[in-house]
Amino acid sequence: MTVWIAIALTTAGCYAWKLAGLLVPAGVLERPLVRRLAALVPVALLAALTAQQTFAQGTTLTLDARAAGLAAAGIALLLRAPFLVVVGAAVAVTAGLRALTG
Repeated sequence: MTVWIAIALTTAGCYAWKLAGLLVPAGVLERPLVRRLAALVPVALLAALTAQQTFAQGTTLTLDARAAGLAAAGIALLLRAPFLVVVGAAVAVTAGLRALTG
């Protein structure tokens, strides 16, 4: 029963948050600071998610094949490679290191 209460509260909270976003006056959304923040928040969230998924193993900090794959992707991006090449480089380096290290 506790799980269903948590699900119901989460659902209500998400709906209220979405409703609050729809009720924001248009004038507020047109401000330059709000526009800049709206452009930067998704990038910051994606960077945080990438860092957490790359360097965390449960509650510990780890450096493994995922970090090498991320480094390979970063190098490919610096070389202005197409997106599929960036992803392919990350996958190849990560898989290669995992195959070598077990």
